[in-house]
Amino acid sequence: MSVQVEKLEKNMAKLTIEVSAEELEKAIEGAYQRRKKSISVPGFRKGKVPRQMIERMYGKEIFYEDAVNALIPDAYENAMDECGEDIVSSPKFNVEQIEAGKPFVFTAEVALKPEVRLGKYKGVKIDKIDTEVTDEEVDAAIEKERENNARNIAVEDRPVKDGDMTVIDFEGFVDGVAFDGGKGEDYPLTIGSGAFIPGFEEQLIGAEIGKEVEVNVTFPEDYQAEELKGKAAVFKCTVKEIKEKELPELDDEFAEEVSEFDTLAEYKEDVKKKLAERKERNAKREKEDAVIEAIINDSDMEIPEAMLETEQRQLVDEFAERIQMQGINMEQYLKITGSNYETMLEQVKPQADKRIKSRLVLEAVAAKEGIEASEEDYEKETERMAEIYQMEPEKVREMLEEKETEKKQLMGDLAVRKAVEFVVENAKEK
Repeated sequence: MSVQVEKLEKNMAKLTIEVSAEELEKAIEGAYQRRKKSISVPGFRKGKVPRQMIERMYGKEIFYEDAVNALIPDAYENAMDECGEDIVSSPKFNVEQIEAGKPFVFTAEVALKPEVRLGKYKGVKIDKIDTEVTDEEVDAAIEKERENNARNIAVEDRPVKDGDMTVIDFEGFVDGVAFDGGKGEDYPLTIGSGAFIPGFEEQLIGAEIGKEVEVNVTFPEDYQAEELKGKAAVFKCTVKEIKEKELPELDDEFAEEVSEFDTLAEYKEDVKKKLAERKERNAKREKEDAVIEAIINDSDMEIPEAMLETEQRQLVDEFAERIQMQGINMEQYLKITGSNYETMLEQVKPQADKRIKSRLVLEAVAAKEGIEASEEDYEKETERMAEIYQMEPEKVREMLEEKETEKKQLMGDLAVRKAVEFVVENAKEK
Protein backbone atom coordinates (compact mmCIF):
# COMPACT_ATOMS: atom_id res chain seq x y z
CA MET A 1 0.00 0.00 0.00
CA SER A 2 1.15 3.54 -0.71
CA VAL A 3 -0.24 6.98 0.12
CA GLN A 4 0.33 10.42 -1.36
CA VAL A 5 -0.79 13.67 0.31
CA GLU A 6 -1.95 16.70 -1.63
CA LYS A 7 -2.49 19.82 0.50
CA LEU A 8 -5.60 21.78 -0.48
CA GLU A 9 -6.92 25.19 0.54
CA LYS A 10 -8.42 25.97 3.96
CA ASN A 11 -6.57 23.22 5.87
CA MET A 12 -7.91 20.43 3.68
CA ALA A 13 -5.93 17.58 2.12
CA LYS A 14 -6.49 14.77 -0.35
CA LEU A 15 -4.93 11.40 0.37
CA THR A 16 -4.46 9.19 -2.69
CA ILE A 17 -4.22 5.62 -1.47
CA GLU A 18 -3.11 2.72 -3.64
CA VAL A 19 -3.78 -0.90 -2.69
CA SER A 20 -1.97 -3.68 -4.55
CA ALA A 21 -3.66 -5.73 -7.25
CA GLU A 22 -3.06 -8.82 -5.09
CA GLU A 23 -4.99 -7.33 -2.15
CA LEU A 24 -7.80 -6.31 -4.50
CA GLU A 25 -7.98 -9.87 -5.86
CA LYS A 26 -8.23 -11.26 -2.31
CA ALA A 27 -11.07 -8.84 -1.54
CA ILE A 28 -12.95 -9.76 -4.74
CA GLU A 29 -12.52 -13.48 -4.00
CA GLY A 30 -13.74 -12.86 -0.44
CA ALA A 31 -16.82 -11.08 -1.81
CA TYR A 32 -17.49 -14.03 -4.14
CA GLN A 33 -17.19 -16.54 -1.27
CA ARG A 34 -19.62 -14.52 0.87
CA ARG A 35 -22.23 -14.03 -1.85
CA LYS A 36 -22.09 -17.19 -3.99
CA LYS A 37 -24.81 -18.96 -1.99
CA SER A 38 -27.31 -16.22 -2.83
CA ILE A 39 -26.65 -16.10 -6.58
CA SER A 40 -28.69 -18.34 -8.91
CA VAL A 41 -27.45 -19.48 -12.31
CA PRO A 42 -29.42 -22.05 -14.38
CA GLY A 43 -27.72 -25.45 -14.36
CA PHE A 44 -25.85 -24.91 -11.10
CA ARG A 45 -26.81 -25.51 -7.48
CA LYS A 46 -26.66 -22.46 -5.21
CA GLY A 47 -23.19 -21.99 -3.80
CA LYS A 48 -21.61 -24.08 -6.57
CA VAL A 49 -21.55 -21.50 -9.37
CA PRO A 50 -17.94 -20.74 -10.45
CA ARG A 51 -16.89 -17.13 -10.00
CA GLN A 52 -15.96 -16.82 -13.69
CA MET A 53 -19.48 -17.91 -14.70
CA ILE A 54 -21.08 -15.29 -12.42
CA GLU A 55 -18.76 -12.57 -13.72
CA ARG A 56 -19.57 -13.51 -17.35
CA MET A 57 -23.31 -13.34 -16.68
CA TYR A 58 -23.45 -10.25 -14.45
CA GLY A 59 -20.20 -8.46 -15.27
CA LYS A 60 -16.89 -8.42 -13.40
CA GLU A 61 -18.14 -5.41 -11.41
CA ILE A 62 -20.62 -7.55 -9.49
CA PHE A 63 -18.19 -8.04 -6.59
CA TYR A 64 -16.46 -4.66 -6.73
CA GLU A 65 -18.68 -2.84 -4.24
CA ASP A 66 -18.26 -5.53 -1.57
CA ALA A 67 -14.52 -5.61 -2.22
CA VAL A 68 -14.26 -1.82 -1.87
CA ASN A 69 -16.18 -1.88 1.41
CA ALA A 70 -13.82 -4.56 2.71
CA LEU A 71 -10.60 -2.82 1.61
CA ILE A 72 -11.17 0.84 2.42
CA PRO A 73 -11.38 0.81 6.27
CA ASP A 74 -8.03 -0.89 6.91
CA ALA A 75 -6.30 0.82 3.98
CA TYR A 76 -7.46 4.23 5.17
CA GLU A 77 -6.41 3.55 8.77
CA ASN A 78 -2.94 2.46 7.59
CA ALA A 79 -2.73 5.55 5.36
CA MET A 80 -3.53 7.81 8.32
CA ASP A 81 -0.62 6.32 10.25
CA GLU A 82 1.73 6.39 7.27
CA CYS A 83 1.06 9.94 6.08
CA GLY A 84 1.92 11.52 9.44
CA GLU A 85 -0.75 14.21 9.11
CA ASP A 86 -3.01 15.30 12.00
CA ILE A 87 -6.43 14.45 10.52
CA VAL A 88 -9.40 16.04 12.31
CA SER A 89 -12.46 15.10 10.26
CA SER A 90 -14.28 12.13 8.86
CA PRO A 91 -13.04 11.29 5.34
CA LYS A 92 -14.94 11.70 2.08
CA PHE A 93 -13.98 8.76 -0.13
CA ASN A 94 -13.90 8.55 -3.90
CA VAL A 95 -12.90 5.49 -5.93
CA GLU A 96 -10.43 6.43 -8.68
CA GLN A 97 -9.55 3.01 -10.11
CA ILE A 98 -10.89 -0.49 -9.59
CA GLU A 99 -10.21 -3.21 -12.12
CA ALA A 100 -9.17 -6.81 -11.61
CA GLY A 101 -5.44 -7.22 -12.19
CA LYS A 102 -4.66 -3.57 -11.44
CA PRO A 103 -4.02 -1.71 -8.16
CA PHE A 104 -7.08 -0.35 -6.40
CA VAL A 105 -6.82 3.43 -6.05
CA PHE A 106 -9.09 5.66 -3.97
CA THR A 107 -8.91 9.13 -2.46
CA ALA A 108 -9.90 10.44 0.96
CA GLU A 109 -10.56 14.15 1.39
CA VAL A 110 -9.94 15.19 4.99
CA ALA A 111 -9.44 18.23 7.19
CA LEU A 112 -6.06 18.78 8.81
CA LYS A 113 -5.58 20.28 12.25
CA PRO A 114 -5.36 24.04 11.70
CA GLU A 115 -2.51 26.17 12.95
CA VAL A 116 -3.37 28.39 15.92
CA ARG A 117 -1.82 31.84 16.22
CA LEU A 118 -2.16 32.36 19.95
CA GLY A 119 -2.96 35.77 21.32
CA LYS A 120 -2.73 36.71 24.98
CA TYR A 121 -3.28 33.73 27.26
CA LYS A 122 -1.49 34.77 30.46
CA GLY A 123 -2.92 37.52 32.62
CA VAL A 124 -6.32 37.42 30.89
CA LYS A 125 -8.73 39.80 32.62
CA ILE A 126 -12.21 38.54 33.51
CA ASP A 127 -15.10 39.81 35.63
CA LYS A 128 -15.15 38.70 39.27
CA ILE A 129 -17.90 36.18 39.96
CA ASP A 130 -19.93 36.68 43.12
CA THR A 131 -20.26 33.50 45.17
CA GLU A 132 -21.92 34.97 48.27
CA VAL A 133 -25.11 33.17 49.33
CA THR A 134 -27.97 35.48 50.34
CA ASP A 135 -30.72 34.80 52.88
CA GLU A 136 -33.22 35.02 50.01
CA GLU A 137 -31.47 32.17 48.19
CA VAL A 138 -31.50 30.02 51.34
CA ASP A 139 -35.22 30.73 51.84
CA ALA A 140 -35.95 29.88 48.19
CA ALA A 141 -34.10 26.55 48.48
CA ILE A 142 -36.01 25.64 51.63
CA GLU A 143 -39.29 26.68 50.03
CA LYS A 144 -38.53 24.35 47.12
CA GLU A 145 -37.96 21.51 49.59
CA ARG A 146 -41.33 22.33 51.21
CA GLU A 147 -42.91 22.08 47.75
CA ASN A 148 -41.27 18.70 47.23
CA ASN A 149 -42.70 17.46 50.51
CA ALA A 150 -46.17 18.92 50.06
CA ARG A 151 -49.25 16.74 50.41
CA ASN A 152 -51.85 16.67 47.66
CA ILE A 153 -55.27 17.20 49.24
CA ALA A 154 -58.45 16.40 47.31
CA VAL A 155 -60.80 19.39 46.97
CA GLU A 156 -64.55 19.06 46.34
CA ASP A 157 -66.08 22.25 47.78
CA ARG A 158 -64.72 24.88 45.37
CA PRO A 159 -63.94 25.43 41.67
CA VAL A 160 -60.51 25.24 40.06
CA LYS A 161 -57.94 27.89 40.94
CA ASP A 162 -54.44 28.64 39.69
CA GLY A 163 -51.87 26.07 40.83
CA ASP A 164 -54.38 23.25 41.30
CA MET A 165 -53.64 19.75 40.08
CA THR A 166 -56.59 18.56 38.05
CA VAL A 167 -57.71 15.48 36.15
CA ILE A 168 -59.72 16.33 33.04
CA ASP A 169 -61.46 14.83 30.03
CA PHE A 170 -61.28 16.93 26.87
CA GLU A 171 -62.06 16.86 23.18
CA GLY A 172 -60.98 19.47 20.63
CA PHE A 173 -62.87 20.71 17.57
CA VAL A 174 -61.84 22.89 14.63
CA ASP A 175 -64.79 24.33 12.66
CA GLY A 176 -67.04 21.98 14.61
CA VAL A 177 -65.12 18.85 13.58
CA ALA A 178 -63.10 16.75 16.05
CA PHE A 179 -59.43 16.44 15.04
CA ASP A 180 -56.91 13.63 15.49
CA GLY A 181 -55.00 13.75 18.76
CA GLY A 182 -57.40 16.26 20.28
CA LYS A 183 -59.10 13.92 22.73
CA GLY A 184 -57.97 12.82 26.16
CA GLU A 185 -59.46 11.08 29.20
CA ASP A 186 -58.30 11.20 32.82
CA TYR A 187 -55.56 13.59 31.77
CA PRO A 188 -53.51 15.05 34.68
CA LEU A 189 -53.01 18.81 34.29
CA THR A 190 -51.54 21.32 36.74
CA ILE A 191 -53.05 24.74 36.16
CA GLY A 192 -50.34 27.26 35.34
CA SER A 193 -47.81 24.63 34.24
CA GLY A 194 -47.88 25.79 30.61
CA ALA A 195 -48.25 22.17 29.44
CA PHE A 196 -51.12 23.00 27.10
CA ILE A 197 -51.64 25.54 24.31
CA PRO A 198 -51.33 29.17 25.54
CA GLY A 199 -54.64 30.32 27.04
CA PHE A 200 -56.00 26.83 27.65
CA GLU A 201 -55.22 26.37 31.34
CA GLU A 202 -56.31 29.88 32.38
CA GLN A 203 -59.81 29.23 31.04
CA LEU A 204 -60.23 26.25 33.37
CA ILE A 205 -59.91 28.52 36.42
CA GLY A 206 -63.38 28.69 37.95
CA ALA A 207 -64.52 25.37 36.46
CA GLU A 208 -66.46 23.07 38.78
CA ILE A 209 -66.11 19.32 39.13
CA GLY A 210 -68.38 17.42 36.75
CA LYS A 211 -69.52 20.46 34.74
CA GLU A 212 -68.48 20.82 31.10
CA VAL A 213 -66.76 24.04 30.07
CA GLU A 214 -65.69 25.28 26.65
CA VAL A 215 -62.14 26.50 26.18
CA ASN A 216 -61.42 28.65 23.11
CA VAL A 217 -57.82 28.78 21.89
CA THR A 218 -55.81 29.41 18.74
CA PHE A 219 -52.99 27.06 17.82
CA PRO A 220 -49.61 28.80 17.45
CA GLU A 221 -48.30 29.43 13.93
CA ASP A 222 -45.29 27.24 14.70
CA TYR A 223 -47.37 24.32 16.05
CA GLN A 224 -45.87 20.94 15.09
CA ALA A 225 -49.04 19.58 13.43
CA GLU A 226 -49.20 21.32 10.04
CA GLU A 227 -53.00 21.04 9.73
CA LEU A 228 -53.56 22.88 13.04
CA LYS A 229 -51.13 25.80 12.68
CA GLY A 230 -52.90 29.10 13.40
CA LYS A 231 -56.33 27.43 13.60
CA ALA A 232 -58.99 28.46 16.13
CA ALA A 233 -60.21 25.52 18.21
CA VAL A 234 -62.82 24.78 20.86
CA PHE A 235 -62.12 22.22 23.57
CA LYS A 236 -65.00 20.72 25.52
CA CYS A 237 -63.55 19.95 28.95
CA THR A 238 -64.82 18.30 32.11
CA VAL A 239 -62.89 18.58 35.37
CA LYS A 240 -63.06 15.24 37.20
CA GLU A 241 -60.69 15.88 40.12
CA ILE A 242 -59.14 18.85 41.90
CA LYS A 243 -56.20 18.64 44.28
CA GLU A 244 -54.22 21.35 46.01
CA LYS A 245 -50.85 21.33 47.71
CA GLU A 246 -50.62 21.51 51.47
CA LEU A 247 -47.13 22.66 52.48
CA PRO A 248 -45.55 21.35 55.71
CA GLU A 249 -44.96 23.78 58.56
CA LEU A 250 -41.49 25.32 58.57
CA ASP A 251 -40.26 24.10 61.96
CA ASP A 252 -37.86 21.70 63.66
CA GLU A 253 -40.08 18.73 62.80
CA PHE A 254 -39.81 19.60 59.09
CA ALA A 255 -36.02 19.86 59.41
CA GLU A 256 -35.89 16.39 61.00
CA GLU A 257 -37.98 14.89 58.17
CA VAL A 258 -35.96 16.28 55.28
CA SER A 259 -32.43 16.25 56.70
CA GLU A 260 -30.08 14.72 59.25
CA PHE A 261 -30.49 17.72 61.56
CA ASP A 262 -32.71 18.15 64.62
CA THR A 263 -33.39 21.87 64.35
CA LEU A 264 -34.47 24.27 61.62
CA ALA A 265 -31.50 26.51 62.38
CA GLU A 266 -29.02 23.68 61.76
CA TYR A 267 -30.84 22.70 58.58
CA LYS A 268 -30.73 26.27 57.27
CA GLU A 269 -27.01 26.46 57.95
CA ASP A 270 -26.44 23.24 56.02
CA VAL A 271 -28.53 24.52 53.09
CA LYS A 272 -26.44 27.69 53.04
CA LYS A 273 -23.22 25.65 53.06
CA LYS A 274 -24.35 23.46 50.15
CA LEU A 275 -25.49 26.49 48.15
CA ALA A 276 -22.07 28.05 48.70
CA GLU A 277 -20.32 24.89 47.50
CA ARG A 278 -22.53 24.80 44.40
CA LYS A 279 -21.86 28.47 43.68
CA GLU A 280 -18.12 27.85 43.99
CA ARG A 281 -18.32 24.96 41.50
CA ASN A 282 -20.40 27.01 39.09
CA ALA A 283 -18.05 29.99 39.48
CA LYS A 284 -15.09 27.77 38.68
CA ARG A 285 -16.75 26.62 35.44
CA GLU A 286 -17.81 30.16 34.53
CA LYS A 287 -14.29 31.43 35.17
CA GLU A 288 -12.81 28.71 32.99
CA ASP A 289 -15.31 29.49 30.21
CA ALA A 290 -14.61 33.22 30.44
CA VAL A 291 -10.83 32.78 30.29
CA ILE A 292 -10.97 30.35 27.37
CA GLU A 293 -13.39 32.58 25.46
CA ALA A 294 -11.06 35.56 25.95
CA ILE A 295 -8.11 33.53 24.63
CA ILE A 296 -10.15 32.38 21.62
CA ASN A 297 -11.20 35.94 20.83
CA ASP A 298 -7.56 37.08 20.89
CA SER A 299 -6.30 34.16 18.80
CA ASP A 300 -6.57 33.34 15.12
CA MET A 301 -7.32 30.03 13.41
CA GLU A 302 -9.13 28.81 10.30
CA ILE A 303 -11.51 25.96 11.06
CA PRO A 304 -12.08 23.64 8.06
CA GLU A 305 -15.75 23.09 7.30
CA ALA A 306 -15.25 19.31 7.33
CA MET A 307 -13.80 19.53 10.86
CA LEU A 308 -16.83 21.52 11.99
CA GLU A 309 -19.26 19.08 10.36
CA THR A 310 -17.54 16.14 12.07
CA GLU A 311 -17.84 17.86 15.48
CA GLN A 312 -21.52 18.66 14.84
CA ARG A 313 -22.24 15.00 14.13
CA GLN A 314 -20.29 14.03 17.24
CA LEU A 315 -22.41 16.34 19.41
CA VAL A 316 -25.67 14.99 17.96
CA ASP A 317 -24.44 11.41 18.45
CA GLU A 318 -23.56 12.19 22.08
CA PHE A 319 -27.06 13.61 22.58
CA ALA A 320 -28.56 10.46 21.03
CA GLU A 321 -26.57 8.30 23.48
CA ARG A 322 -27.85 10.36 26.43
CA ILE A 323 -31.52 10.08 25.47
CA GLN A 324 -31.05 6.39 24.66
CA MET A 325 -30.10 5.91 28.32
CA GLN A 326 -33.52 7.38 29.16
CA GLY A 327 -35.27 4.88 26.91
CA ILE A 328 -35.82 7.17 23.89
CA ASN A 329 -34.16 6.55 20.55
CA MET A 330 -33.32 9.29 18.08
CA GLU A 331 -36.13 8.41 15.70
CA GLN A 332 -38.69 8.76 18.49
CA TYR A 333 -37.17 12.05 19.67
CA LEU A 334 -37.27 13.58 16.19
CA LYS A 335 -40.89 12.49 15.77
CA ILE A 336 -41.94 13.91 19.14
CA THR A 337 -40.21 17.25 18.57
CA GLY A 338 -41.11 17.54 14.89
CA SER A 339 -37.44 18.07 14.10
CA ASN A 340 -34.95 16.32 11.80
CA TYR A 341 -31.27 15.37 11.83
CA GLU A 342 -30.20 18.28 9.59
CA THR A 343 -31.96 20.81 11.85
CA MET A 344 -30.22 19.37 14.90
CA LEU A 345 -26.85 19.59 13.15
CA GLU A 346 -27.48 23.28 12.48
CA GLN A 347 -28.59 23.90 16.06
CA VAL A 348 -25.36 22.51 17.53
CA LYS A 349 -23.11 24.35 15.07
CA PRO A 350 -22.20 27.22 17.47
CA GLN A 351 -21.45 24.71 20.24
CA ALA A 352 -19.32 22.62 17.87
CA ASP A 353 -17.38 25.70 16.75
CA LYS A 354 -16.71 26.73 20.36
CA ARG A 355 -15.66 23.23 21.41
CA ILE A 356 -13.19 22.96 18.53
CA LYS A 357 -11.67 26.38 19.17
CA SER A 358 -11.43 25.75 22.91
CA ARG A 359 -9.55 22.51 22.34
CA LEU A 360 -7.23 24.06 19.76
CA VAL A 361 -6.19 27.07 21.86
CA LEU A 362 -5.66 24.91 24.94
CA GLU A 363 -3.54 22.46 22.96
CA ALA A 364 -1.55 25.43 21.67
CA VAL A 365 -1.05 26.75 25.22
CA ALA A 366 0.06 23.29 26.37
CA ALA A 367 2.57 23.08 23.51
CA LYS A 368 3.94 26.57 24.14
CA GLU A 369 4.28 26.07 27.90
CA GLY A 370 5.53 22.49 27.67
CA ILE A 371 2.51 21.19 29.59
CA GLU A 372 2.22 17.41 29.39
CA ALA A 373 0.38 14.69 31.24
CA SER A 374 2.61 12.51 33.41
CA GLU A 375 2.33 8.79 34.00
CA GLU A 376 1.07 9.68 37.48
CA ASP A 377 -1.73 11.75 35.90
CA TYR A 378 -2.52 8.79 33.65
CA GLU A 379 -2.68 6.34 36.56
CA LYS A 380 -4.94 8.63 38.61
CA GLU A 381 -7.28 9.11 35.65
CA THR A 382 -7.50 5.39 34.91
CA GLU A 383 -8.27 4.75 38.59
CA ARG A 384 -11.07 7.33 38.38
CA MET A 385 -12.40 5.68 35.22
CA ALA A 386 -12.18 2.25 36.84
CA GLU A 387 -14.30 3.47 39.75
CA ILE A 388 -16.93 4.89 37.38
CA TYR A 389 -17.14 1.73 35.26
CA GLN A 390 -16.64 -0.61 38.24
CA MET A 391 -13.57 -2.23 36.74
CA GLU A 392 -10.03 -2.94 37.86
CA PRO A 393 -7.62 -0.08 36.99
CA GLU A 394 -5.27 -2.55 35.29
CA LYS A 395 -8.11 -3.69 33.02
CA VAL A 396 -8.88 -0.09 32.04
CA ARG A 397 -5.21 0.52 31.20
CA GLU A 398 -5.07 -2.71 29.23
CA MET A 399 -8.08 -1.65 27.14
CA LEU A 400 -6.64 1.81 26.52
CA GLU A 401 -3.26 0.46 25.54
CA GLU A 402 -4.62 -2.10 23.07
CA LYS A 403 -4.63 0.79 20.58
CA GLU A 404 -1.87 3.34 20.75
CA THR A 405 -4.27 6.12 19.71
CA GLU A 406 -6.55 5.55 22.74
CA LYS A 407 -3.87 6.23 25.33
CA LYS A 408 -2.48 9.08 23.23
CA GLN A 409 -5.94 10.68 23.12
CA LEU A 410 -6.35 10.36 26.90
CA MET A 411 -2.91 11.84 27.55
CA GLY A 412 -3.86 14.73 25.28
CA ASP A 413 -7.10 15.26 27.20
CA LEU A 414 -5.21 15.34 30.49
CA ALA A 415 -2.72 17.86 29.11
CA VAL A 416 -5.62 20.06 28.00
CA ARG A 417 -7.09 19.92 31.52
CA LYS A 418 -3.74 21.02 32.94
CA ALA A 419 -3.66 23.84 30.38
CA VAL A 420 -7.08 24.98 31.64
CA GLU A 421 -5.73 25.10 35.19
CA PHE A 422 -2.70 27.05 33.96
CA VAL A 423 -4.62 29.79 32.15
CA VAL A 424 -7.16 30.15 35.00
CA GLU A 425 -4.39 30.43 37.62
CA ASN A 426 -2.78 33.13 35.51
CA ALA A 427 -6.00 35.07 34.91
CA LYS A 428 -6.80 38.34 36.68
CA GLU A 429 -10.21 39.33 38.03
CA LYS A 430 -11.42 42.84 37.31
